[in-house]
Amino acid sequence: MIPPLHHGPLLLAAAADKVPGVTQQAVGYPTLFVLVMLGALVPVIPTGVLVSSSAVVAFHQSFPFPLLMVFASAALAAFLGDVALYWLGRRGMRSEHGSRWLNALRDRAPADRLEQARHKLDDNNVMVLVLSRLVPGGRIPVMLACLLAQMPMRTFVRGNLPACVAWAVTYQLIGILGGSLFPEPWQGVVAAIALTLLISGGPSLWRRLRRRGSETGEARA
Repeated sequence: MIPPLHHGPLLLAAAADKVPGVTQQAVGYPTLFVLVMLGALVPVIPTGVLVSSSAVVAFHQSFPFPLLMVFASAALAAFLGDVALYWLGRRGMRSEHGSRWLNALRDRAPADRLEQARHKLDDNNVMVLVLSRLVPGGRIPVMLACLLAQMPMRTFVRGNLPACVAWAVTYQLIGILGGSLFPEPWQGVVAAIALTLLISGGPSLWRRLRRRGSETGEARA
């Protein structure tokens, strides 16, 4: 039976104490790379959790090679996944009937956030792309805005590269923080998961609560 996806980081931490270092690294880095790249293409895999959890495990190994490998694997996978998704989106834009990839982007980009992304894109392409990777739920609306603006692939790549680097650094620092707070890797993984979910899900939950509160206030009025 395949374990649920959200149990992956915990299993990774448990394996850290049982699998020899060389074998663990040989399996762990390619797995992280594949999962992060898939997460960039299919935005349902918690890639931030994977990176921060892997950083916890790497923090408890010999410094600094494991952390460098986690960073390189995550940043490169995120970059290639984004570029592949953008390329697929451009193909859909050129097609008369669109594509399922383009439709998936539209389904995951709320109208209000897409409009904000289109306005911000006019001011600074590179900075908007960087922030889109760091702001929870910001990557897909900005990518769709880039597609609608017919941004060339070269321009997208130039802005997406620092975005993926900043994203990998951010979630790796979360993992390092979790790893430094606790002596056991699994404890750090739990802390990193909690912090990552708080950062990624907190703003969305806050907006939802505010919207519900404003709707309730209007109904009472």
